[in-house]
Amino acid sequence: KPIVGKNAFLHESGIHQHGVLANKKTYEILTPESVGIRTNNLVLGKHSGHHAFEARLKELGYELSQEELAALFVRFKDLCDKKKSITDDDLEALVRHSSRVEEDEGGYKLDWFAVHTTNFTTATCTISLKRGEEKFEAVCLGDGPIDAAFQAIDQIIKPVEHSFEIFSVNSISEGKDTLGDVTVKLSAEGKSYSGRGLSTDIIKASIVAYLQAANKLMRHYESKKEA
Repeated sequence: KPIVGKNAFLHESGIHQHGVLANKKTYEILTPESVGIRTNNLVLGKHSGHHAFEARLKELGYELSQEELAALFVRFKDLCDKKKSITDDDLEALVRHSSRVEEDEGGYKLDWFAVHTTNFTTATCTISLKRGEEKFEAVCLGDGPIDAAFQAIDQIIKPVEHSFEIFSVNSISEGKDTLGDVTVKLSAEGKSYSGRGLSTDIIKASIVAYLQAANKLMRHYESKKEA
């Protein structure tokens, strides 16, 4: 292992990470402190296991149940397929997002989507949503792929008339493979309904965020009808 440079005391292999967590001397004959490095670092990525993932979350101050960890680990591994290295900012975004995501019982969920756009034609989005065992598809044109996707969702869900309060896109970390954090807030009759999407694909993150908000809007008005 290198003891100088940016890769000093970095461990990426899952088996190495597990060994270092169990006993640092397994792979480190010197301590990081002895050569002027504050501590060792585990590089979280596709080779990281559950043990390293849980350890890093604890270092960041998150104490989660085994059920919560298992669900979050699935999303972590999915992100690892899209990003080479997972930063602490990425992990914190995953935790924050998972704590806000509600199981939309009876709501619509994204099945798949496809967009086509060029600089000389109108964007098109084909989208498939699931609600229970049923699937619904729609195709719409729009002023860009995100607008086309939102219109396709509206064609399926047919929500009550609403307006956009907020549509914001933020970068979680640096680099071209950074996570996009999208927030959507809809308003109807003086009430607000928000959703949040997290993905390296901004269009997907936007669809997830809009679906969350639209489902909340839909559930509110369905409950009013039943009352």
